Amino acid sequence: MTQQSSVYQRRRAPSPSELAQIPWLNLLAEDARTRILPQLVVSDPLPGDHVCRMGRPVTFWFGVIDGLLKMSTDSASGRTITYTGVPPGGWFGEGTAIKREPYRYNIMALRRSVVAGLPIDDFHWLLDHSIGFNRFVMNQLNERLAQFIEAREIDRSNDPDVRVARNLAALFNPALFPGVGEMLRITQQELAYLVGLSRQRVNVALNTLEQQGAIRIEYGGMRVLNLPALRAHGTTG
Repeated sequence: MTQQSSVYQRRRAPSPSELAQIPWLNLLAEDARTRILPQLVVSDPLPGDHVCRMGRPVTFWFGVIDGLLKMSTDSASGRTITYTGVPPGGWFGEGTAIKREPYRYNIMALRRSVVAGLPIDDFHWLLDHSIGFNRFVMNQLNERLAQFIEAREIDRSNDPDVRVARNLAALFNPALFPGVGEMLRITQQELAYLVGLSRQRVNVALNTLEQQGAIRIEYGGMRVLNLPALRAHGTTG
């Protein structure tokens, strides 16, 4: 949400229902909550809008209220490397926010979304004054580390079914993305963007996972039936 961004220009105060979907708000003491609530903003990025851009200074800590974002970088050769999707409930960029460094990745909306932002100075105030908030951020960092270790393992796999299963499992992480629950609203094309495969190949993998009882394909998304099976897909023993 930089000053030049249409996403920033469309910012507004969050509604009560949007505030209710911010997982760390209830961890704050009353005085901290009273201080922070007026500082929170939300915006409504459209497909293709950037919430963060590589090289831009950090101004907010962001979270997804609704929709789906993609975290990626552009290599020197012009190739886009996608790291992960960010579904509802996911807050991201805490490492960048803590260090107040420029973004090393792009965050782009894959569909119309609702994104909340906490100004960077208020983020640091909470780190200095709220134990509950610190625990939330520490848990985020720990889960994020595990997520990126898993992502490196996925990248080494040449099995499309494994890539789809493990990427889906990452999006169902209840610690990082508590807003997802058991039903992830995502199209096969959106999943293809995140996994780096064609939509047709993703469709084949999803049908395989459904036949194995790990997921159920429903209108508008996927329902997880066996998360451990998704996480372990392709492993032996």
